[in-house]
Amino acid sequence: MQSNVVTEQLTAAGRAIEHDSFAIIDAEVGRHDYRPDQWPVVRRMIHANADFEFNGLTDFHPDAVAAGLAAILSGGTRVVADVEMICVGLSASRLAHFGITTHQFISDPDVIAQAKAEDTTRAVQAMRKAHCRGLLDGAIVGIGNAPTALIEVVRLIREEGARPALVIGMPVGFVSAAESKDLLADVAEVPWIVIRGRKGGSTLVVAAIHALLGLAEARQRVGG
Repeated sequence: MQSNVVTEQLTAAGRAIEHDSFAIIDAEVGRHDYRPDQWPVVRRMIHANADFEFNGLTDFHPDAVAAGLAAILSGGTRVVADVEMICVGLSASRLAHFGITTHQFISDPDVIAQAKAEDTTRAVQAMRKAHCRGLLDGAIVGIGNAPTALIEVVRLIREEGARPALVIGMPVGFVSAAESKDLLADVAEVPWIVIRGRKGGSTLVVAAIHALLGLAEARQRVGG
């Protein structure tokens, strides 16, 4: 079967290592209940952290993968992230292939000033800024660091009508991280992917998006 070109490793040696890693994960993971479209996302997350607990901790809205692929394949999709690390971690060539732009505002002076004025977090104000600029609607929103950002995204969806194409909610931590993901998982209006509990992180958001990009390229290749 023909391999992806854009969303694979750039060298034969790199591709072989990655494919061997995926094969080891498939062999060692044991039983899982993920659908065929969901498993590549979970597998790449396991690959990113060598942690098999993501088999079971990862939950999907039923329409999550389909919504993510539709957004990517529509062209010109935005990724809105809570922190710069997600934007930097995503492959520039893979994003360019689909015309995807990345956006994060966590260190903007106006965001910092507003957070101080309102005694909130920069992450909250960054999500509000993205919404005010019309960037959340139709976007893939990736939250890997700040639970307050994810809580604010849920509020924007419920109270202000924000409609991202997909929210990937994976903040890591001990204060409100698990609760923020449970809150997102109760959202019916927008598809989501979450990691239950305290585990998470920006690398996992990047892994999930890269998995979706790979699935999107495969769909392009077969003309689906």
